[in-house]
Amino acid sequence: MSSNLIDRIRLLFRKDKELYFSLRKIIGFYPHRIDFYRTALVHRSSVHRRNSGKPTDNERLEYLGDAVLESVVSAILYEHFPNKSEGFLTNLRSRIVQRTTLNQLAQQVGLEGLIRQDSHSHGQRCNIPGNAFEALVGAIYLDRGYKYCARFFEQRILHSYLNLEQLSRSDDNFKSRLLEWSQKNRISVAFRLKSEEKQAGSEILFRSFVLIEGLKAGQGEGFSKRESQQRAAKAAMGRWRRDEAFRNKVNERKEARLNPPAQAVAAEASAPAGTDKGGKE
Repeated sequence: MSSNLIDRIRLLFRKDKELYFSLRKIIGFYPHRIDFYRTALVHRSSVHRRNSGKPTDNERLEYLGDAVLESVVSAILYEHFPNKSEGFLTNLRSRIVQRTTLNQLAQQVGLEGLIRQDSHSHGQRCNIPGNAFEALVGAIYLDRGYKYCARFFEQRILHSYLNLEQLSRSDDNFKSRLLEWSQKNRISVAFRLKSEEKQAGSEILFRSFVLIEGLKAGQGEGFSKRESQQRAAKAAMGRWRRDEAFRNKVNERKEARLNPPAQAVAAEASAPAGTDKGGKE
């Protein structure tokens, strides 16, 4: 008798059949330890308690699922792209496991509707669905092991929602593109973290901005430092394309930095050893 048939017979005697059927539709098999999956679906804004009275949410499972998911995706990409470099594989993996992608996947498979959360914690740019997706992978790992995690991602996610060839040809790593552009054109680019603040549901919102030759070029927000930097880089690239006056200012500063006036060079060369050349602020 097959394992799935046994699970279906057992299911007849369970009270929470609906959750089992919903999870079966998402992951492709019936859970053995439903408690792991229940925990994976609880955001910290809507905490339930174990029998011991200790609050339980999906953060620990999210941590575990993040590590397992990186390993699964790394192995898939390694096999799928045998001739690609480590840098290519790392960049593509980052785009697959980033919160934006995981948020979309959670919505596409129907996971978002199963999440328990406080209504005030759900915002347009919140990462609750993506976090729950990672927690689900953590639950699968504890329930069935690594092999089932790989099977779930490859058969239920990769074949239905992700096109590796298309992803490999597109490039939405705006920070990487901006840094490559700056090196090629000898233009100074710097990222700065502007602020961090807690939102409803204890989410931390990061704000970053980009300086191009010391001029503020773009700002971005996100629920991770990387996300905020990506959005800031995208904004900076957009401003560079649209704003001719800004481009002129950047080029003027670049020219001054690369070709300082002769008087300034002579003054620097004649300065006594140990002199603070930076001057007073």
